[in-house]
Amino acid sequence: MAKKQLYLCVDRPVPFEHKIEAGKIAVEESKLNEPPPIVLPAGASFHPFKMAIFTGKMWDNRTKRTIGVKFLDGTKKQKAQTQKYASVWSQFANIEFNFKAGANAEIRVSFSFDSGSWSALGVDCLVRSAFPKSEPTMNFGWLKDNTSEEEWRRVVLHEFGHALGAIHEHQNPKGGIQWNLPAVYKAFSGPPNNWSKPDIDFNIVQKYSATQLNATEFDGDSIMLYSFPAELLLSKAATRNNTDLSARDKSFIAERYPKQAPKPKGTAAIAAAASPRLPIAAPASRYATVGGVAGSPAAAAPRARAR
Repeated sequence: MAKKQLYLCVDRPVPFEHKIEAGKIAVEESKLNEPPPIVLPAGASFHPFKMAIFTGKMWDNRTKRTIGVKFLDGTKKQKAQTQKYASVWSQFANIEFNFKAGANAEIRVSFSFDSGSWSALGVDCLVRSAFPKSEPTMNFGWLKDNTSEEEWRRVVLHEFGHALGAIHEHQNPKGGIQWNLPAVYKAFSGPPNNWSKPDIDFNIVQKYSATQLNATEFDGDSIMLYSFPAELLLSKAATRNNTDLSARDKSFIAERYPKQAPKPKGTAAIAAAASPRLPIAAPASRYATVGGVAGSPAAAAPRARAR
């Protein structure tokens, strides 16, 4: 029996040349996005990139944050399904999505920009040089009117998790995933992916640094974890196909966006949003399929534009 295809979203980072702008915007949105003080050894130089690298991606959590959403295209059902499942996050986080925000919407959704599904990470959607106002910050390329309810729930919850600043769970620094690296490189480097080793490392193997975010322990039930076939893991146990928020997803997002605003804790208390992973360049490949697992546009950085 042929394996059922499982579509995967892949990171869409802000291009390196826009990191400083992204960091500035993130701190303007919330002081909790400020990185901790950088202590330099004697004689070491400082560059704004060093600060931008460790900037958080969370929305302001001092009061209830309303985030505007605009549909750039889509059918009546596609829009309704997106609104239905995106709003689930608001049950646990002090966040409200305004789907009638119009031209000033922070999140812009398309169903036809390309055939993949992806989202800007948190406040990165505000970086106009990377995500121009005429283009989406989120895309649902394979969600159609006849897509199953389970898949709608899985994908919309996942992408709006990214929009709130959540990373892929398989790249959680506290995760226990041990990859069968030869199998991973073989699977993703062949057709139709044809990814380079840096592409694979960036999207699959590499974890965030533990100093970059306040992550919970690895959550095998998280909506931010995708299913990987058993042959890619040393444990020979496939990760689960999660289609709803886990208990930890709910508690974690409630902590990050508490219904009762926390007292300011200063710059040392960094929000839990992931910082960009810079050692590996954003991949250039477009789509991925592994053992029946298909992927979205491979985190290709948005096209560079003059500022």
